[in-house]
Amino acid sequence: MKPKPFKEEFTLEERAKESAAMIASYPDRIPVIVEKFSRSNLPELEKRNNCRYLVPCNMPVGQFILILRSRLHLSPGTALFVFVNNTLPQTVQLMGSVYESYKDEGDGFLYLCYSSEKTFG
Repeated sequence: MKPKPFKEEFTLEERAKESAAMIASYPDRIPVIVEKFSRSNLPELEKRNNCRYLVPCNMPVGQFILILRSRLHLSPGTALFVFVNNTLPQTVQLMGSVYESYKDEGDGFLYLCYSSEKTFG
């Protein structure tokens, strides 16, 4: 069964409370939600809680993609692209910079979507 999107599973108040608690406990990290693009043929993350990440602000996007690859158990030839607000962040960009530009102003999470295709939409 396909999991519900994080924003549908939890209320805005629940999400905002969770991200605020994460930021308060770990001020050098950012709260990230990772979900599979609906039309992607890549696997889902194994457990529902695996969509939540606390990522160091100074981690490059490329390093985070490597972590996702290992969690998804992808073969070396399988492409993995990560999108934020329908854009492809540069792999050298720091996650903290992406967070500042694209975080959800309502709940404080950064939402990333992954796919095996470069095109989105």
